[in-house]
Amino acid sequence: MPTTETAQQYIQRIMAHSEGKQPMAVQAATAKRLERSIKGVPTSKLKKRPAPNKWSVSEIVAHLADAEVAIGWRVRLILGAPGTPVAAFDQDAWAVRYAAYQFAPAFALFQAARNWNLLYLNTVSHDDRRRRTTHPERGTMTFWTIVETMAGHDINHLQQIERLTANATK
Repeated sequence: MPTTETAQQYIQRIMAHSEGKQPMAVQAATAKRLERSIKGVPTSKLKKRPAPNKWSVSEIVAHLADAEVAIGWRVRLILGAPGTPVAAFDQDAWAVRYAAYQFAPAFALFQAARNWNLLYLNTVSHDDRRRRTTHPERGTMTFWTIVETMAGHDINHLQQIERLTANATK
């Protein structure tokens, strides 16, 4: 949903979520944590927005799937074409269609893309982690900063989902 925070504020907030945590372990655990959060929650509640300008659980999962595809492209670009800047994407423009998506296929795409990306990340050397790229909104960043950011992104959205699904099985 639209936000008023700057790119730098966003990065600081997201990175605070993953501070002191192993980013690959966080990412490896996200799908299971998500499954636990939605267990027993009716589909109607997964699709219900908490407010007109806030995403439903299904929309958050669609966003996670889209982000995973985008990140997969970015990390491969950084290592496959060193020096190439990564593209930004407008999550709000992509989210316009999320209400039409069903939870199950969005979750399946997220799981498949995440598993594929984790396999890729397991091939990364320490030198690869230090490779730099330029993001149009966030400036110069390392490959590993992107991985850490994704872990914080996961935690941020898992916390949202856990708040939305608390007591939702009734």
